[in-house]
Amino acid sequence: MMTPSERSNGAEAHGTIVVVEDDHNIAELVDLYLRNAGFRVLQASDAQRGLELVAQEKPNLVLLDIGLPGPMDGLEACRELRKTSDVPVVMITARDDEVDRVLGLELGADDYLTKPFSPRELVARVRAILRRAEPSRRPSDEPVTVGSVTVDAQRREVTTPAGEVALTAREFDLLAHFAENPGIVFTRQQLLDAVWGIGWFGDERTVDVHVRQLRRKLGDALPLATVWGVGYRCN
Repeated sequence: MMTPSERSNGAEAHGTIVVVEDDHNIAELVDLYLRNAGFRVLQASDAQRGLELVAQEKPNLVLLDIGLPGPMDGLEACRELRKTSDVPVVMITARDDEVDRVLGLELGADDYLTKPFSPRELVARVRAILRRAEPSRRPSDEPVTVGSVTVDAQRREVTTPAGEVALTAREFDLLAHFAENPGIVFTRQQLLDAVWGIGWFGDERTVDVHVRQLRRKLGDALPLATVWGVGYRCN
């Protein structure tokens, strides 16, 4: 028999979401809105249980609170998760603290929300991230090479001469956008609109963090240049 946190309103759930949140009221509110949107929801109140659910259930997305009780907070849980999984992660923080947001993104989170947040906005962001994470089925999509990096949109795979490189969903989308538009200089706002979506609530520093992650993971294989005072260009 399903527990309340595992029910969805449709005959078939749109996907499984693991919610790692120790505040019972917030967890139940998020659970309610996600289930009403057609998702199967699994709850955990601490990081260890959350990681166990991810390993067991292979969810489509994880909502991860930063301020979790016990020996492992949300940031450390994200670090551990990224050792074995590229599942999209949305960090939730109680403080509008830029350090927490940037650190979460650097550890591999795809997005973040600051409490208090609109449950409808959360559902919209979850849907947007999952749409971007779905493999493209257009037969015309051929792998694109930029520098020594090959981007396969259908398989959502990135390879270099050294082998395949694991990227988060948002990192992949940003790289794919650069690869599809070689030589074009994009401002941070243009990248936010194209990759995060028009109307995304966040600051432009988010782009810098993801660019830094691409450079760290792909190194000299990726010819991604900073155009000072403007933005970024991939040749």
